[in-house]
Amino acid sequence: MISAAVAAIAVVLVAIQSSSGEATAGSATADTAGAPRNGGHSLGGAAGPAGSSGKTEAGPQIVTDVDRTFLVKVRQAGLWEIPAGRLAQTHAQSEAVKRAGLHLIDGHSKLDQLVREDAKILGVEIPNEATPEQQGFVKQMENARGAEFDRLFANLLRASHGKIFATIGEVRAATQNDLIRRHARQANQTVLDHLEVLEDTGLVDQATFEEVEAAVKPK
Repeated sequence: MISAAVAAIAVVLVAIQSSSGEATAGSATADTAGAPRNGGHSLGGAAGPAGSSGKTEAGPQIVTDVDRTFLVKVRQAGLWEIPAGRLAQTHAQSEAVKRAGLHLIDGHSKLDQLVREDAKILGVEIPNEATPEQQGFVKQMENARGAEFDRLFANLLRASHGKIFATIGEVRAATQNDLIRRHARQANQTVLDHLEVLEDTGLVDQATFEEVEAAVKPK
């Protein structure tokens, strides 16, 4: 009887030890599976504070002389082309010219707001007056009426937009600055629209296209 009891106790002890060993092994396996590898860093992301993307913050972006010149030219364009668009509403004979003038007012008003914002952010000084040549264009249009105004307006503005259109492409291709890229994209869309409405007047002379071609031709 005693021998039978001892044998029964021994069986129970063996069963308990076996169960305990399995639990320990299972726990160790779970810990290993859940632990990060590669020296304590997860493969899914870089080490760092919670929520960090792991990217290094970029420093101030480069503003080149080309970027500065671009902002100055955009500002100066608005300073004479907005007044030209307003003159078209009172001096033009052609409805197509008046329509082109409205496009100039709308497009350059938006660009002018953008250029003032970007210039302030980038620390670029921009002018408050158009160039003497541009002021001269406005004077010519102020002194013209009807058909004379229409032809003068269409050709002066088409020549100006054709030249700046080529410049925008060069700036966008070379700039490293995100704000200038955004600005060039907006300017490109605006100037393209203006080119089209000016051409729609049917008043742009062959000489104007030749003038623009000579100005933008690679040297």
